[in-house]
Amino acid sequence: MFKHQVVWITGASSGIGESLALAFAGQQARLVLSARREEELERVARRCESETGLPRSAIMVLPLDVAELETASGKTSQVLEHFGQIDLLINNAGVSQRSLCQETDLAVYQRLMDVDVMGQIALTKAVLPHMLERGRGHIAVTSSVAGKVGVRLRTGYCAAKHAVMGFFDALRAEVEDEGIQVSTIVPGFVATAVAENSLAADGSAFGQADEDNAGGMDSDKAAEVIINGLGRGKREIPVGEGKEMMALWLKRISPELVFRMTKNRK
Repeated sequence: MFKHQVVWITGASSGIGESLALAFAGQQARLVLSARREEELERVARRCESETGLPRSAIMVLPLDVAELETASGKTSQVLEHFGQIDLLINNAGVSQRSLCQETDLAVYQRLMDVDVMGQIALTKAVLPHMLERGRGHIAVTSSVAGKVGVRLRTGYCAAKHAVMGFFDALRAEVEDEGIQVSTIVPGFVATAVAENSLAADGSAFGQADEDNAGGMDSDKAAEVIINGLGRGKREIPVGEGKEMMALWLKRISPELVFRMTKNRK
């Protein structure tokens, strides 16, 4: 399905991003792996090579901090110089939050918006001209059920994920007739370290496991669902198997019920 296509994955050093890298490698796609931690990207690249047989020459490790918005254009040029094309961009980098609004520093909200929203927009804008010139391409973003439903301790995270849902839905309306596909990925709870890496009220790492995420869908299974959805050209891809996934349709038919449920959820 994705053989020889150039797939650029941000947030590729762990979690869903790492699982996506391995899954695409298994399909013999050419990979661009981006995240802040180069040593972890190299580890993922070695896994892709050893576990799937993908040649190392088909993997580009490209360290990137998406919050450094001014670097998006240069990083895109590096990918195009290396592979000559970008077929699929998966904006997967992100950070979550675990803190009450009244206790949260404004700097934390700024960081969430820079990483989870502006970083995705900047990289998409850098890649989009290339895809429009070719008349084809696929752009995806990892949002969340939190991009549809507001929950406690995640005011900034929910705001950011609602924002990317709105941006990429609107982008789709602009570019779909130009041959560009746009997909929003909507995970529920997935078994990753997202909770431990979340921002606390003062901007430090939250550092605690989350029962919901720990008991969530396996990240490799999540990657399988995502790749299947991308291959089918789905505009919105729900990813999860827990009760939280019911919120995606319940919010539409009974928003008042969802509001009560989230208020009472600790």
